Amino acid sequence: MTDRHRTRRQLSGALLALTAASALLLTACAADENGGSATDSRYGNGVPAPAPDRPRGEDSATAPSADHLSTFALDVDTASYGYARRTLADGRRPEPSTVRAEEFVNSFRQDYPTPDGNGFTVTVDGARTGDPDWSLVRVGLATRTADATAERPPAALTFVIDVSGSMDEEDRLDLAKRSLDTMTDRLRDDDSVAIVTFSEHAEKVLPMTRLGGHRGQVHRAVDGLAARYSTNLGEGVETGYATAVEGLREGATNRVVLISDALANDGETSPDAILKRIAGDRREYGITLFGVGVGGDYGDALMERLADRGDGHTAYVSDTAGADRVFCEQLPENIELVARDAKAQVAFDPQTVDDFRLIGYQDREVADEDFRDDRVDGGEVGPGHTVTALYAVRTRPGADGHLATATVRWLDPGTRAPHENTGSVETDVLHDDVWSASPRFQVAAVAAYFADALANGRYDMPGAPNLTTLQSRATALARAAEDEDVAELSTAIGEATRL
Repeated sequence: MTDRHRTRRQLSGALLALTAASALLLTACAADENGGSATDSRYGNGVPAPAPDRPRGEDSATAPSADHLSTFALDVDTASYGYARRTLADGRRPEPSTVRAEEFVNSFRQDYPTPDGNGFTVTVDGARTGDPDWSLVRVGLATRTADATAERPPAALTFVIDVSGSMDEEDRLDLAKRSLDTMTDRLRDDDSVAIVTFSEHAEKVLPMTRLGGHRGQVHRAVDGLAARYSTNLGEGVETGYATAVEGLREGATNRVVLISDALANDGETSPDAILKRIAGDRREYGITLFGVGVGGDYGDALMERLADRGDGHTAYVSDTAGADRVFCEQLPENIELVARDAKAQVAFDPQTVDDFRLIGYQDREVADEDFRDDRVDGGEVGPGHTVTALYAVRTRPGADGHLATATVRWLDPGTRAPHENTGSVETDVLHDDVWSASPRFQVAAVAAYFADALANGRYDMPGAPNLTTLQSRATALARAAEDEDVAELSTAIGEATRL
């Protein structure tokens, strides 16, 4: 077992004083029940308290950290799980590097309580694994329920559509066209749509157009899309952002929606270089990026990095049902943002916790001292979303009392005012076994164990069952909950056992 495969955090007695100070700080920062802003009176009214200091002198990417904090940007991506399902259905295992455990876990509905307004609730629980002294601790964050009938800001959506030769398949461009036609009919009259295509060059096919009275114009533009030559994705994204700025609407949700297999082979192909070109538009106008991946051959790494650094998220679609879910349900319902630059920080108590590691989120790690630095990017989250983070936690022998405190911090999407909310957990929640915990806890565990198996044990999850046992767990959970998504998970695990 190596540091590359495992983030170990040894908690020594020398940190007790720091932990006591941090506990006081977190208590001072606890939000009210409505997710109010957290402040510390020592720093003046309305000024967020600073995050605790973190030991320096080690490269956190390669060496174990000797602190008790874990900090990451929120992530609602699900593309890794969708692509894994598609690959397994095609009779192949996904490349381990494309397996991101947090995206498997976040692909499934949870039952956390939700707030009445913007912001998050924080739920923390846990259960024992079959590995002595090791437990799984679940940190659950939830936004208010999405309501398709409620008032929301209008949307200004710029679709950037890959029409390269590799998109000339039924499950790629044709799938995108059918979905866009359906979505156009479901958006509101006050919403706007623009279309940019790219092959060897980018082209603005439709300027920003209000849908009221002009849906036929949008349908004609979509119907005229046809696959052509190579993939100049960089020029497509740059032209898409320029078109979004031209059609920018004050008070609207301005978003670029990139639809591609992300197999860039022409022009600029580096995600960092592409993002650098559009950095000014992204920051000045607050335009977010939603990446939709398609195709059996898929540039997962490129799409994922573009979305992460473009203040957005990714999904993957491989069939009509999945495309309808993304374009016709998720996108219209979640046009509105309820939180910007959202981050989570979990403080483990060294009196009860000997070791811990976060399962996934490697690409979303944030330096502990940057938790309350609102210049540091976090995640953008809409209504109806849940975010789940699982930790493998080794408790001290005979541990009893406080286990961990989780804090989420976000900016109001309109005013950019900071807010925080906090939840904590005691060791007594660890009395149950994982497989006798709540059904939704078990679903999260099954998804994470499945990701670990496909990633060749990269997440080093304690108490991992074999795939046959895991499929049986998923099948039983799907029947008990009558949950089609969990049934599909069981099918995917079964396909993996045969490869």
